[in-house]
Amino acid sequence: MNVNRAVIGLGSNINAEENIRRAKEAIAGEFMLIKSSSFVETEPVGFKEQDRFINGALLIETELNAGRLESRLKVLETELGRVRTDNKYGPRPIDLDILVWNGEVVDEEVYEREFLRKSINELMPDLDL
Repeated sequence: MNVNRAVIGLGSNINAEENIRRAKEAIAGEFMLIKSSSFVETEPVGFKEQDRFINGALLIETELNAGRLESRLKVLETELGRVRTDNKYGPRPIDLDILVWNGEVVDEEVYEREFLRKSINELMPDLDL
């Protein structure tokens, strides 16, 4: 079976510390957790009238392909209380995104947000960002 390495971005601004902890536990329970970045407080993007976020990332290994991992992360978001709204920048208990897949950046927001690059650099210092 093929083993894939992924960096998963985690973010929350609703009961953030608790929801980040729960998301980390859920991911570690399903995938091989290699390393966790530090987590930082960040300003909201796009929609400013909300609480600040806590953001960080996890490096994992999985036998799932990228599409199946993405689907699993969406289910985890729902299980952790995320409700999707029209406001894609609105408050959320948890946001889980694949940032890097097998050494390749797969989320364009990485290039727009310094905190994402810092998290990835902590986890994969050899990746040239």
